[in-house]
Amino acid sequence: MAEKKNGIDQALIRDLANILNDTDLTEIEVEQDDMRIRVSRAGTPQYVQAPMMAPTYAAPAPAAAATMAAPAAPVRNPANTVSAPMVGTVYMAPAPGARAFIEVGATVKEGQTLLIIEAMKTMNQIPSPKSGKVTEILVEDGSPVEYGQALVVVE
Repeated sequence: MAEKKNGIDQALIRDLANILNDTDLTEIEVEQDDMRIRVSRAGTPQYVQAPMMAPTYAAPAPAAAATMAAPAAPVRNPANTVSAPMVGTVYMAPAPGARAFIEVGATVKEGQTLLIIEAMKTMNQIPSPKSGKVTEILVEDGSPVEYGQALVVVE
């Protein structure tokens, strides 16, 4: 393994990193012969805080501690969640000022357009994978979405 480690083309890695910077990509992967190189960068720097000393005061009462805890994210059945098939900007209506395709509580049919994702100046209609009732809309009109991000819950 030491031989392969010495054989890594550092210039190639630098070139790939420069491509990331030039194109605003977050990850790039190249495969050649039996070597695969992936270069990625985190969206934001992550810092680790050093552990703090234990407080010298008494812990809050259980009721107060419960109000301080962050609310747990609701558990959703993946089969009921419509996810983004691409990266882009989500639009809830066919045109600015038009009525939204769906709203919470609406009944939808399989294949009915739920929303639009604009990607590279192309408007992509996102259809409902099944018939049912819209119980949650998890994105806001005009917001960016990532691949695989939950958009709508249809039960």
